[in-house]
Amino acid sequence: MRFTFANERTFLAWSRTALALLITGLAIVQLLPPFPGLPGARRLLALPLIVLGTALPSGAYIDWRRNQRALRQGLPLPRSPLPRIVVMVITSVAVAAAVLAMNPD
Repeated sequence: MRFTFANERTFLAWSRTALALLITGLAIVQLLPPFPGLPGARRLLALPLIVLGTALPSGAYIDWRRNQRALRQGLPLPRSPLPRIVVMVITSVAVAAAVLAMNPD
């Protein structure tokens, strides 16, 4: 039973992460001042975060369901691609932000 609760907490953590990604993407578009001479730069940073935040809950649900099935059948838990995907997107956005921030005014 406690493993089922841990699986559910993991699903909820992914859901919170998705919400944070969505909010961050929207905040970038709405609150970050424009980059001089770079129209659309805010959208370039925000769009990957918004897309990931939109897709992440579906992936989290699929993982939750696969893990529940494995727990009930006494099988090893399957590996999840979600951590790798989240790290790649956030790293890419961070690198893009650093490049944009170094742009001379």
